[in-house]
This record gives sequence, structure tokens and C-alpha cells, in this order.
Amino acid sequence: MSLGDITRPVLETTGLAKGYGRVWALRDCTLALPPGRVAALVGPNGAGKTTLMHLAMGLLRPDAGSMRVLGQQAANNTDVLARVGFVAQETPLFRDFRVSEMLTLGSRLNRRFDIAHARHRLERLGIPLDRRTRTLSGGQRAQVALTLALAKRPELLLLDEPLASLDPLARREFLQTLMGAVAEDGTTVLLSSHLVGDLERVCDHLIVLHSARVQVAGDVDTLLAEHRVLVGPAHDPSKVEHIAGAAAVIQESRLEKQTTLMVRTTGLIPDPKWTVSEVTLEDLVLAYLANSEAGRLPGPTRIRREVPA
Repeated sequence: MSLGDITRPVLETTGLAKGYGRVWALRDCTLALPPGRVAALVGPNGAGKTTLMHLAMGLLRPDAGSMRVLGQQAANNTDVLARVGFVAQETPLFRDFRVSEMLTLGSRLNRRFDIAHARHRLERLGIPLDRRTRTLSGGQRAQVALTLALAKRPELLLLDEPLASLDPLARREFLQTLMGAVAEDGTTVLLSSHLVGDLERVCDHLIVLHSARVQVAGDVDTLLAEHRVLVGPAHDPSKVEHIAGAAAVIQESRLEKQTTLMVRTTGLIPDPKWTVSEVTLEDLVLAYLANSEAGRLPGPTRIRREVPA
């Protein structure tokens, strides 16, 4: 593998747009996913998460802008598709096929398919190969779908809400299997989910979509270090934008005697009137999801104010 392959984004979009009739699923979407990351793709329903993954798989064509996957255009590109794994939310499997038959089908459809590795993984998970997929539990079906995707030895793995219908134990087992595979093969993962608590345990990169656009994207540690919660006395709203060390106010709430802000910082907050605390990934995600304009307005900007009646 060349140095260019190591440093080049695995998935890169510039001004990407896809619409359905008069509704934009994605619009002016620009992002770059570095290799080796486990990236959380977060956003409300209708934000464009599934559309982004379908474009990456070449299942859709963009209406504007560009998308490159593993350095190439994805649409009608069999080389790219052979190197990308995909698990849809409904974990589609042929209901009347036995698990072993699903593996055989996968090996015939994918030239990179490692059937021996897939069999070993499912046996280790205790999933009988002679069972028909319709008789499996939801967690077992998700594991079979993940195994089929991993057996391609993909360089990029796309997971579209695979945890949505799983109970807590099945989610934990799914994520443990996923992280083991990532550690073993160095696969880059883009994982869509509403379950921020699960994402916080496994993801090191974050992409937040809202209203068809990317609001914020970057490595989790960097984003957490750049954001702080400030608590201080009731504050003149017209002066909130001028807090030293704050590049933008992402979220604001005011009580009669207290103001609470989440800010994106440029450094330390030197003003002693503000008590400064760190943020969690859930804090960060919820603040950016609270308003579709967060992260897209230039300069210090007040995004949202909550004033009790």
C-alpha cells in the first residue's frame, strides 16, 4: 500500500447533492473520512444518512457535486463495490436460505469473499450454519449480515442503523464483533445510529448531518477538546458573541440569574465570570441537532435560546 493510500480519505464528498422530487436528501454535503476510523454518522430521520450510504455504494447517482470512495467514483464501479461492505437497517437475508447457503451465495457473488473465515466467525458466535435465517433471533440475523459484509474483507464498511432493532445484549455482542474485526483488518467503518451511548464506546470520528447538510465533522477527541460548556451570570444577549476564546455559541439557555452556553472555542476562556466544564459526545451531538443552522453560520453565532415562560 502506498503512502497516498494511507493518507487519502476513504470517503470524500464535495458539494454533494441528491434530491427526491422537490425534497433535498443531501445538499452541499462536503466531508472527508480519513482511513482507519470508526465513524459515527448521526442525524435525525430524513437527514440524509441512508442516502449518503447508498451513494457510496453506487446504488444512487448524485444530482450535483462529487463523491469518491477509496479514491474512485462509486457508481458502476465493480472495483469499488468489491472493496466495500454494507449492512442495511433491515439486515436483509433470504428467509428460506440456511445460513450456510447464505455464505455460499456470498462467495459466488464476491470475488474477495473469505468463506472459511465467515464459517469460523459464526461458529464462534454459536450460530448454527444449518438453521434457516427466518428462525434466527434479531441479534443472530444481524450477526449473519455483519459476517457476510466482513467476509468481503472490505476496506470500507457501511452500517446503516444495524443496532436499531436489537436488545442491549445483542447490541453489545454486535459491537464487540465489529470492533474485533476492525482491530484485525484495519477496516474503516461508517456507522449510522441514533444510540449515542453505544457510539461513544466504539467511535473515534463523528459526522453530524442535519437538514441535508453536514453540520460538524472531525475526530471525536478533537471535537470534544474544542467545545466547552460555560455557566455564568445572566448575560446581555447582545454581548454573548464577544466572549474571549469562544469562536461560536452553539447552544444557549438563560434563566433569570444564570446563562448556560455550549461554545466552540479557539483556546482558553479567560473570563473568570464563566465556569468552564468539558462536554460529552452526547452533549455535543444534541447541541448540534437542536438547530439545523448549528455549525454552518460563519463567525461567533448564537444558535438557540431557551427562555422559561
